Amino acid sequence: MTPPDIAPQIYDLYDEYCHGRIDRREFLLRAGAIPVLGASGLAMAQALLPRYAEAQTISFTDERIKARYVDYPSPGGIAGEMRGYLVAPAGEGPFPAVLVIHENRGLNPYIEDVARRFAVEGFLALAPDGLSPVGGYPGNDDDGRTLQASLDQEALRRDMLNSARFVRAHESSTGKLGAVGFCWGGGTVSYLAVEMSGDLAAGVPFYGAPPELEDVAKIKAPLLIQSAEDDPRINALWPDFEAALIAHQVRYERHLYPGTRHGFHNNSTPRYDEEAAQLAWERTVAFFKAHLG
Repeated sequence: MTPPDIAPQIYDLYDEYCHGRIDRREFLLRAGAIPVLGASGLAMAQALLPRYAEAQTISFTDERIKARYVDYPSPGGIAGEMRGYLVAPAGEGPFPAVLVIHENRGLNPYIEDVARRFAVEGFLALAPDGLSPVGGYPGNDDDGRTLQASLDQEALRRDMLNSARFVRAHESSTGKLGAVGFCWGGGTVSYLAVEMSGDLAAGVPFYGAPPELEDVAKIKAPLLIQSAEDDPRINALWPDFEAALIAHQVRYERHLYPGTRHGFHNNSTPRYDEEAAQLAWERTVAFFKAHLG
C-alpha cells in the first residue's frame, strides 16, 4: 500500500500513536472503525507500521565503513553509563563527527542505518541508545516508546549531551561536531545547541520541537531546520522560534517540504517521501561538510 492509498484520518491516528498519545491496540481499533473506500482502515493502519529490514540502505558489513557498539561514561545521566553505535569511514581518520539522535523509541534499525549513511559520506557517526541504561532498544518500537516515556527526561537529555561530548573528543574525531535528530531527536538537537554553545559546530533538527525561547540566545551553532508541511503540532511553534532566532542573530535556514508529513525521512513506513527525503539528506550532508570541514 502506497502513501496516496492511505486516508488522511489514518495518518492522523498514526501520528497520535507515534507520539505515545494512544497505544498500538487503540490505534488499530480506531483505524478499523474509520469508513474508507477501496480498503479497510485496519489494513491502512497496518501498512504504516515500520518495516526495517526492507528499509536498510547500507549493510552493517559494508566495506566502506567500520561499525561497532561502544560503552562510555555518562555522569548525571540515567545510569552513569551509555552505549552507542559508532560508525567510522574505512579510511584513516580523523573525521568530522556527527551525533545521530533517535526518535522517541530508542536506537532502532532506521537510526543505525542513518549512522552508516553518514560514515559513507566521510563522517564519524555516533548513534546513542537512550534506552541502554534500561536494557537497550527492545527490538520493537511499541516497547521502546513505552520505555523511553518512562525515563527521567532530564537525565536522558544529559545522556545525549554526554554522548555528544564523547564523540567530539574521540580519537578518530577532528573535534568538529554536528548533531542531527528526528522527532524527539530533533528537539534534542536544539537542546544541545543551547547546552553546548560553541562546542557544537552545526545542528540539523528534523521536525523537532524548539528549545525554550529564553534559551535561544545561548545558541552559537548554525541550524538547518527540516520541516514537514503537514505537521501542525511542530509548525505551530515555528513563528515564535523564528522570531527568537532573528532577535538573537542565530544563523539558520529552514526548509519546508511540500506535501510531506512528520517522519518523511524515515524510509521504513509509507510516511516516507523519497524525493523530499533525498533532498533533505543532500542538504544535511552539504551543511555538515560546510561547517565541520
